[in-house]
Amino acid sequence: MALIPPRRIDILGVPVDCVSMNAALDCVDEFVTRPGAATIFAINPEKVMKARQDPWLLDQMRGAALLIPDGIGVVWAARLLGRASLERVPGADLMSGICGRATAKGYRIFLYGAAPETNALARTALEQRFPGIAIVGNRHGYVTQAEMPALVSEINASGAQILFVALGSPRQELWMAHHLPELTIKVCQGVGGTFDVIAGTVRRAPASWQATNLEWAYRLLMDPRRLPRQTSLPRFAWRVLAARFSRGRR
Repeated sequence: MALIPPRRIDILGVPVDCVSMNAALDCVDEFVTRPGAATIFAINPEKVMKARQDPWLLDQMRGAALLIPDGIGVVWAARLLGRASLERVPGADLMSGICGRATAKGYRIFLYGAAPETNALARTALEQRFPGIAIVGNRHGYVTQAEMPALVSEINASGAQILFVALGSPRQELWMAHHLPELTIKVCQGVGGTFDVIAGTVRRAPASWQATNLEWAYRLLMDPRRLPRQTSLPRFAWRVLAARFSRGRR
């Protein structure tokens, strides 16, 4: 029986899927059986604001197979605007869940991206956390354009069904757009800095911060260099409130 696709809504003109963690994992199981490569993107306020200014990035999001509500700001906006009552699905947690499913069902995984040491440490950490997981290849993110055909061939030769790409946004979306047509994988998730968290080179927010939806604030405290990126948060909130006020007046 085919899986019913999740309902897709928009936040300030940017799409996001109404999907829970379990439903997202069920989608991955479905994607593995389909022809072609399905892309998974994480949607958060920063990406919403980027996509509003970048038609190309917005088109990539619209064409993705699954757009998970990664940021609490997106969940809040969906509720405030009356679009849906969303459940947050963090991209890092979805990657972990996919690895669990892959271990149980024998899906083959390839890791691409991050610094050489981080990439290697992430592979080791995943193999320790998920005994029996089939990580059939890994390559760091410092691959030149001249080396890209060899990387594509390496991924295809590995027989990987699931590819995690950790290049940061929008670089990872650009890479997918250019190279997915050449690949034989079934699922590709853009995971940003998740390899660093898995490898232990970047510490994730403690559970108490995650539970109160303050993971973004913890990352900012640990790395103040993120401040310029965080300016998108108040702009996003202002746009959502303006849209809510406008909707209320109508």
